[in-house]
Parts: sequence; C-alpha cells; structure tokens
Amino acid sequence: MTAPTVLSVDVMGGDKGPAPVIAGLARVAATEPDLRFILHGNAAEVTRLVSRRRRLRDRVEIRHADGVVAMDEKPSRALRSGRGTSLWQCLECVSSGEANTAVSSGNTGAIVAMAMLVLRKAPKVDRPAIAVHWPARNTNGFNVVLDMGADIRADANNLIQYAVMGAEYARLAASVQTPRVGLLNVGSEDTKGHQDLRQAKDALTVLAADPATGLSFSGFVEGTDIPSDCVDVVVTDGFTGNIAMKASEGTAGFIRTALKEAFTHSVLSRFGALFAMGSLRRLRMRIDPRRANGGIFLGLNGNVVKSHGGADAVGHASAISLAAKIAANDLAALVSERLADLDVPEARKSLPAAHK
Repeated sequence: MTAPTVLSVDVMGGDKGPAPVIAGLARVAATEPDLRFILHGNAAEVTRLVSRRRRLRDRVEIRHADGVVAMDEKPSRALRSGRGTSLWQCLECVSSGEANTAVSSGNTGAIVAMAMLVLRKAPKVDRPAIAVHWPARNTNGFNVVLDMGADIRADANNLIQYAVMGAEYARLAASVQTPRVGLLNVGSEDTKGHQDLRQAKDALTVLAADPATGLSFSGFVEGTDIPSDCVDVVVTDGFTGNIAMKASEGTAGFIRTALKEAFTHSVLSRFGALFAMGSLRRLRMRIDPRRANGGIFLGLNGNVVKSHGGADAVGHASAISLAAKIAANDLAALVSERLADLDVPEARKSLPAAHK
C-alpha cells in the first residue's frame, strides 16, 4: 500500500484566522479520502473548529504553536523570531519528511525567507518564484504565470530559470508536453524592454533550439497575452507579476459588481437576468479568483503552496487541492531534475559575464 499524502497546514497565517482554512480543508476532505493533515496553530482554537467538521476528526493531527507571523511583519524580523510560529512548524514538517507539501496563507515575504532557510533552494536555483494559474482561453482554462512576488527583482539569469521551472510545472498542471513560454515585455518587438529581458530572450532562444529541453519559446509577449491561448507559460519579475495579478483581481471584482448593478437596474433588467442566469453563473465561475487561488513556490527543496491571505473557504479549498496534486507528483523533485538535465550554462554563454 502507498503511503497517504500528508499536507502540513499553517492555519493561523491568513487575514481571517483559522476558521476559513478549516472550512476549506473540510471541503477538500469530502472529495479526497486519502489525504491527511498536520495543522499548526493555537491548539485549543483549532481543536474546537475541527470538532465541528465530521470529515476531519480522524484525519488531522493538531500541533500547538505559540507564535504567529503577522501579515505586516518584515521578513528579517520574522526570521529572527520565527521559531515556534505556526509557519515555521509548517515548513519544518516538509523538511523532516513528515509531510509532502506545506500550505500557508500568511505573510508572503516571511514564507519566502523561512522556506529558503528551512527547505533551502534547489540546486542551480538563484531565487525561487511563485507560479499561479491565470484564467485563460487555453483548452485547460489557464496559463501558468510566474513570478508573482517571491522576489521583486529578476535579472536575465533568474528569468531563464523561471522559464524552465514554469515549463516543468505546466507539463504537470496542464499536461502540456512542450509548453510554449513567453517573456512578458512592454511590446513584442525584439528591440523593446530593458537589457535583462533582451538577454534572457537570447538565452531562451538557444535553450529552446534543443528539442531535448521540451521547451518552446514564443519570444516577447504583452500584458494582453497573459489570458490568451498563444502561450502556456508567461515569465516576468515578481514586482510586475504581483501588480498584474492584483489588477486582474480588481478587474474581475469590478466586472461582477457592474453586472450585478446592470441586471438589477430596473424590472426589465431583472427579467433579463433570469433568462441569462445560466450564462452569468458560468461567467462568474470563469473569472472567480477564488477558484484559481494558490501560488506554487518553485525552486525549493520541498513543495510549498501560498494561499491568498483574504481567501474564504472556497479559495482555501482551491489552494489545498492544488497542494495535494503537486504532492502526489512531487513537483519540487521534477523541477530540480529538469534544471539538472538542461544545458543552461550553454544558453548563458550569450549573457555578459556579470549574469553568468
């Protein structure tokens, strides 16, 4: 018999406390009977919440943690005082092999800093990246976009590594054998963008020329291409990626509000809403950011998923389901193997000495 998949969950890290996290766990437990959970947080509070969820009672282990990393706490301070917090314990479970994947909705900067200390970076990785599912017109319904904020900086070499890691994740998540990778820029022309972008483009062109890499490079893409079907993976720096993600979430919220206002404007519009109810429901699900919640940390010696701090039960369930999927396939090991197999040094010959 195969060992059950175990998820290590920091239930205290989000904006709304442990209640929506536990509710999300219960939703997943209803459809994933083989999952087991190690929950980190205030034992009395967590025990009370779990006792109300019949499906969780025999499938969780609760470990008390005295401390919680605040959402506005600086990563450097979180590192100094992090031992004994729910986040630190959550990551240690993966490092020790007790759990397959860590899940937290806490402070992103603190998660990055602690994960790099507890789990360490994978070989050949300079900086980890956060990859997300971005709703798109592709047949699978999403594109993989990274980095979403693990590090606001990214030089040419980092962008190359992001492309390789993102392609490997797309192979697993979207079942795309040869992922099409695009490099986000202010325009698709070869002359656009800063020096690091142009250098990364040259190096990725070299990599993609080798069929053994299993990577197809589409060159520069623009912001309008992120939800398109012309690529499978979009690569950018964490600063740009995080702004784009927050802008898209705001746009989705604006569309939902505008539609509601339009269809409740008058009696006739309310009748129209009744006839359009099925289509509106499908649209709402398509652009609902909760159903795409969950950022994967790529480039670590272990699997880590970041859930949105303000997520509700549906959002947390999406992140937990994603964590279970990458745990079953050990994504961290697949990414490390891909980076080891590729002839990245050969591609980097096109870069200046400062970037090699």
